[in-house]
Amino acid sequence: MNYFKKILRFAKPYSRYGYLNIFFNILYALFSALSFAALIPMLRVLFEQEEPVTQKPVFEGMRRAKDYVMDYLAFQVNEYAGDDKMKGLVMVIGLVLVLFLLKNLFNYLAMYFITFLRNGVLKDIRNEMYRKITDLPISYYSEKRKGDVIARITSDVLEIQHSFLSVLELIVRDPLTIIFTILVMFSISGKLTLFVFIFIPIAGSIISWIGKSLKKQSDYVQKEQGHFLSIVEETLGGLRVIKAFNSESRFFKTFSASTKRFFDFSNKLLNRQNLASPTGEFLGILVIGVLLWFGGKMVLVEGTLDAPSFIAYMGLAYNILTPAKSISKASYGVKKGNAAAERVLEILETENPIIDKKDALEKEGFESGIELKNISFKYEDEYVLHNFDLKVPKGDTVALVGQSGSGKSTIANLVTRFYDVDEGEIKIDGIDIKNMTKKSLRNLMGLVTQDSILFNDTVAKNIALGKENATSEEIIEAAKIANAHEFIINLPDGYETNIGDGGNKLSGGQKQRLSIARAVLKNPPIMILDEATSALDTESERLVQDALDKMMRNRTSLVIAHRLSTIQKANKIVVLQKGEIVEQGTHDELLKKNGIYRKLVEMQTL
Repeated sequence: MNYFKKILRFAKPYSRYGYLNIFFNILYALFSALSFAALIPMLRVLFEQEEPVTQKPVFEGMRRAKDYVMDYLAFQVNEYAGDDKMKGLVMVIGLVLVLFLLKNLFNYLAMYFITFLRNGVLKDIRNEMYRKITDLPISYYSEKRKGDVIARITSDVLEIQHSFLSVLELIVRDPLTIIFTILVMFSISGKLTLFVFIFIPIAGSIISWIGKSLKKQSDYVQKEQGHFLSIVEETLGGLRVIKAFNSESRFFKTFSASTKRFFDFSNKLLNRQNLASPTGEFLGILVIGVLLWFGGKMVLVEGTLDAPSFIAYMGLAYNILTPAKSISKASYGVKKGNAAAERVLEILETENPIIDKKDALEKEGFESGIELKNISFKYEDEYVLHNFDLKVPKGDTVALVGQSGSGKSTIANLVTRFYDVDEGEIKIDGIDIKNMTKKSLRNLMGLVTQDSILFNDTVAKNIALGKENATSEEIIEAAKIANAHEFIINLPDGYETNIGDGGNKLSGGQKQRLSIARAVLKNPPIMILDEATSALDTESERLVQDALDKMMRNRTSLVIAHRLSTIQKANKIVVLQKGEIVEQGTHDELLKKNGIYRKLVEMQTL
């Protein structure tokens, strides 16, 4: 129930629809009971048991309310029809039809308004999840499968709509329908109604017993769905490699094993859930059978109940079955929805360790330089960087080189505050970056990575990612600096050409130049280049390097380099090994030292 309360907070903006739903559900429940009670005068006319009432009855208090209503209806029938029985029957049938019409009209209006609440909550939960997904640090997704996150924002949220939010439709309507119906049943025969109360606890205990394992089974189903969505996501991302290594059958085995588990879990869950309806119906018919026997005895043997009242009473008793079954199904839904809500709330309630301080500074400009002071950092158990110091003066280009795993990319992740340092501090203009807002910090920086991350949109919108209101002239100018304008204008629709998923319609060099154009347009004072040319052929590298040189002009740059030929003009080259600086200096100074850097250069020259 705690999960249900947490999900209900999303319903607050739509509370007016909830109140309207409650109002019309009350009317529905009332008219649902009255529509069956109205059958009694009709049946009395048919069985000729209705005594003519010639005087208008007087209301004598709630104790005799039922007799007053019946006498008043009989008086109106007599006034309207007189001795014409068919005319009286038509009037009573008309009354029954009007009551059933109003009942169904109020039911529709209740459902109409709850639809806005349900879909509004669904929209807001998804929006909140997406905001949280983009807000959580990159480290969170190193432990999560992307497919599992997709499953939570799609199928789990839908499950919440079908389970928890369906309860909102029933929370007023069905209990009130049962209450109003039982009140009318009591007014007809209190003795007979006691049998209904014997049925309710028996049915409740059986339903509770059936539903105990639903949450557990539902949790298995949703986790497995996240697993096979992850397999699909990985397959689409690595399709070229899968085909090249003829691994289709291996991946199919993995996927089919997951869908087989999903099949088994789903069967167990749905078979347990499907047990609700026949069990509820059988228990209902069982009590109807008991009522028929006991009520028949009251009519035929004891004469304490007239036949029309008994028939209407049986209709009212059956009227309880539908809402009772709905309530039992809703209790299953809540148990099943608990698992989905738990998975959704796990993301929504995850604390983000990288947050802005309350008095965080909005850093507008860049004045003196970047300083990494005695920093240490580890992803898991072992330190990747230990007591690391580095200064990057404003206007300088500092290159980081070293073997894979030496900590080069980690420095880029820490400076951009994708991760927080475990020890030490990173300062910009003497201010710890933890004391700045993340937005203002990242506004100072442009990032070009080895993998050109582009989006399924037009060329222009990909370039303008960091500057939403950029003009066409600004976009074109940025593309020219990045040596991208020439190939862009030769695309089918120029700057309005859609580049496909991940920019798949472009070559590696073209994608990289678009990434550079994006960074150029943002025009940040600090540029971070993470092996921006390592995945390119010689011709593309020349064009990209030329674009990088133009981009870095008059900027402070931190360059993580794999190809050492691209960093010879750097003001300082820092050689890393196992998270520590082993050499630093200019290209010429390091060559003269005849150390690790020289060996790396010679290895790449061969």
